[in-house]
Amino acid sequence: MKEFKSLLIVFISVITLQNFICAQTSGWNSVEEILKNIVPPEFPDKEFLITDFGAAGNGETDCTNAFKKAIEVCSAAGGGKVIVPEGVYLTGAIYLKSNVNLHISENAIVKFFTDDEKYLPAVFTRWEGVECMNYSPLIYAYEEENIAVTGKGILDGQGDNSNWWSWKGKKEFGWAEGMPNQNEGRKKLFEMAENNVPPAERILGKGFYLRPNFFQPYKCKNVLIEGVTFKNSPMWFIHPVLSENISILNVTVEGLGPNNDGCDPESSKNILIKNCFFNTGDDCIAIKSGRNNDGRRINVPGENIIVQNCKMKEGHGGIVIGSEISGGVKNVFAENCEMNSPNLDRALRIKTNAVRGGVLENIYMRNVKIGEVKEAVLKINYYYEEDAEGNFMPVVRNINLENVTSEKSEYAVWIKAFENSPAAEINIKNCDFNNVEKENILENVKDIEVKSVKINNREFNLN
Repeated sequence: MKEFKSLLIVFISVITLQNFICAQTSGWNSVEEILKNIVPPEFPDKEFLITDFGAAGNGETDCTNAFKKAIEVCSAAGGGKVIVPEGVYLTGAIYLKSNVNLHISENAIVKFFTDDEKYLPAVFTRWEGVECMNYSPLIYAYEEENIAVTGKGILDGQGDNSNWWSWKGKKEFGWAEGMPNQNEGRKKLFEMAENNVPPAERILGKGFYLRPNFFQPYKCKNVLIEGVTFKNSPMWFIHPVLSENISILNVTVEGLGPNNDGCDPESSKNILIKNCFFNTGDDCIAIKSGRNNDGRRINVPGENIIVQNCKMKEGHGGIVIGSEISGGVKNVFAENCEMNSPNLDRALRIKTNAVRGGVLENIYMRNVKIGEVKEAVLKINYYYEEDAEGNFMPVVRNINLENVTSEKSEYAVWIKAFENSPAAEINIKNCDFNNVEKENILENVKDIEVKSVKINNREFNLN
């Protein structure tokens, strides 16, 4: 009995110590620890020029096979750098293999065909948070390790109103009555997921008009994206799925097409997004974890995501959580960023509903300078798309803003949660919101704390 009591005391002591350590490393104090787990991959000092494999930088030659051969030879040789020299190179889908750094040299432009046949056969992918077989992303990797896309060159998806973007089915993106669009394919995919059709049997692709994303590392480890410029994606730009240890550094993302999200880490962890510029047709950075039944089936959150020193121009939101968020998200840190555009809708945006659900917690933003956003500095919306008509109550808690300033917005804070699942632990400190047009909206908010916050030079009053 004495031995049991001694073991119990030891066990309780260990648990107490663990809780103490967790408390000490919570919040911003945990950033340093997370960064220790984000280490860019290194590559052997070997180079493979794609021009040695049949590529020509004349803007006319189909270089798809040259990319394929160069990457395969590089990987088989133990890895290295596949170099795209100065010039303009046309290609279809690129499959990136382990230990390969695809290096786009300065004054090199890789242009991706807009012919959808170039992205077949279909690959295993995630489309709007649902697993399926669909067109290959423009650059794709599956279960690979130590991969990179680097350099000072340009990756141009060539999306515009004459090709991919019209599939959205909206007239402002080139669609006209009688033209194909994604609506039926999207509906079919979501129905299959809700009916538990195995993902490998959700075969879409040709005839379903679900646009591919630009770069998707799927179930990959040790990923580096550095220096390059992405332009005009068919849909989302950078989309890591179920991946970890990802560094996205000094990257420029520009595309004002439909669903042109800049960077959407989904069910992925240990991610650093640093010194990047986003000018996008949708959310600049949107953290995701799967949609509805499919997201709950996989049940992997997005976690340990750090955003530093980034600039956001146009977009639906600067830092966004959701809307495909059924697996939850935790530990997101955004600091030292700048946002400014009348066409940037929100600075920090959380979007979910009673169909998506998800536990969204430990979201931190500090030292962010905002010139102008169209709608709100902080927006938390439980009524996105399907609203309250569902059985999966979202949980949103521990949302923190500190040293955030803005010069113009419609609202400072806009929160609409559910009565039976309020947004909780909202902490706003040392913030200054100027030229705010309307009063805050605070529906079903629990435990909100405001310290040293001014709106239009008046103290933020919760009463």
